[in-house]
Amino acid sequence: MGTMRSLRFISAEALVSHPQVARQSLDSVAYNLYPLLFKASYLLEQAEVTRAVLGRWPLEEFRLGALLGPSADHPQDLRDRACRACLEALVRGLADHVLQDRSRRRLRVADLTGIRDVQVQRCPCGRALGKWGRTRLLARTCCELQAEPLAAERPVEVLADLFVTEGNFEAVVQALRPAGPAPLRVHCPSFRADSLSPSQLLHVLRLAGPGALRKLEVVHNVRLHAGHVQQLLAQVGFPRLASLTLPTKAFDAPPTCASTPDGEDRLLASIARELSKMTQLTELSVAFSRLTGKIPTLLGPLQTPLRVLDLANCALNHADMAFLADCAHAAHLEVLDLSGHNLVSLFPSTFFRLLGQAAQTLRILTLEECGIVDSHVGMLILGLSPCHRLRQLKFLGNPLSARALRRLFTALCELPELRCIEFPVPKDCYPEGAAYPQDELAMSKFDQQKYDEIAEELRAVLLRADREDIQVSTPLFGSFDPDIQETSNELGVFLLQAFKTALENFSKALRQIE
Repeated sequence: MGTMRSLRFISAEALVSHPQVARQSLDSVAYNLYPLLFKASYLLEQAEVTRAVLGRWPLEEFRLGALLGPSADHPQDLRDRACRACLEALVRGLADHVLQDRSRRRLRVADLTGIRDVQVQRCPCGRALGKWGRTRLLARTCCELQAEPLAAERPVEVLADLFVTEGNFEAVVQALRPAGPAPLRVHCPSFRADSLSPSQLLHVLRLAGPGALRKLEVVHNVRLHAGHVQQLLAQVGFPRLASLTLPTKAFDAPPTCASTPDGEDRLLASIARELSKMTQLTELSVAFSRLTGKIPTLLGPLQTPLRVLDLANCALNHADMAFLADCAHAAHLEVLDLSGHNLVSLFPSTFFRLLGQAAQTLRILTLEECGIVDSHVGMLILGLSPCHRLRQLKFLGNPLSARALRRLFTALCELPELRCIEFPVPKDCYPEGAAYPQDELAMSKFDQQKYDEIAEELRAVLLRADREDIQVSTPLFGSFDPDIQETSNELGVFLLQAFKTALENFSKALRQIE
């Protein structure tokens, strides 16, 4: 991206560099220069100017993503800077704005979405405020303002992506359901939940404006079963939802359900019916749920073709794969994850038929721990060769030799859009005759020197084909997940609590036996 800044932006940077002068001259600045002053203050991390600009914002709308994105005045994209100092100043400025005299308040909508959380912060201070922290900051600010009598006459509508866990649940609930008039009304296009009980999840989602929700991620430590999922979809309702992620075991039968196949099928059919009412749903992630033989029931009724489908570790069978290969979704899939299934050895014809159907659209394919061995590479090359739109291929955890990987890489060079390959530790790097390791700890004990040599050979294959544009890596402990990174302490406590409960139950059972 070029960094040709306009004269207007250079002037804005010069003014912002003198915070005191900038704050004093805000009243005499033309309204259409405020967006430039905001971006310049964010770029240079002049937090007090950011706060003052927001406090006096003269326009009806403030849209963070658009303001930080590339523009004619400043082509650099700052949306991947979740700078703590600037974001805290922004929210304080928003509070200042609604507390000032009514005649000066112009702002109607503050859209705080559009920030991308990345691993390495490029802002000068290097300190990030992740999605969970942004949620807590906004919720606390809303709660503080609810105590101010003056500010509630004409509330500002705030759009924010919320990430709610046990740790910020109370504040979020109070922010979403003010007891009286509230100067900031929070609306939520995307919602992520972790470490909540099913009843807390239902409660907070009812308050979060489910009618307008576009993306819902319920992950890891929300212990849902199929009864909860049915209740969530039927009682709360998400008519505009485009993307849904459910946690591990979300389709397990409830403990009370007489586990007759009939009862389970009725529950699944009911969930599928609710999903089919979501006419805008295009992304569905249900990894680590046992869905053997259930895919036709679950996906058959959907009205809209799915573009993103994650069925990793769902114990799929022949019927499921046959349905996927021939269903209406196949020709629209852009992102597909079928990790944890022995696709090539168990379902070769249906798997390759599915790849053929998706070849025109598929951009990201994940096949981790799929039991792909050297003898499968020829078939895999044939299956992938029509996938000309493929940008990322991830196949960690498959026991392939260096020789097979070289052959595969040579073929992958032919895919014009490919930019990223995540490949497994070659089996040559583990002791000869030993089984290929399956767990992360054993997997990480390999001959590093040998791995480096083979990785170098694989990069040489790409170089000879003039494909330096392809990034290759072996991220053994998974790709970076900013949300998990940010809440890892809370998750740790939550998991310890679950472990403690399990131990207590176990010792209680032992006492009963005695």
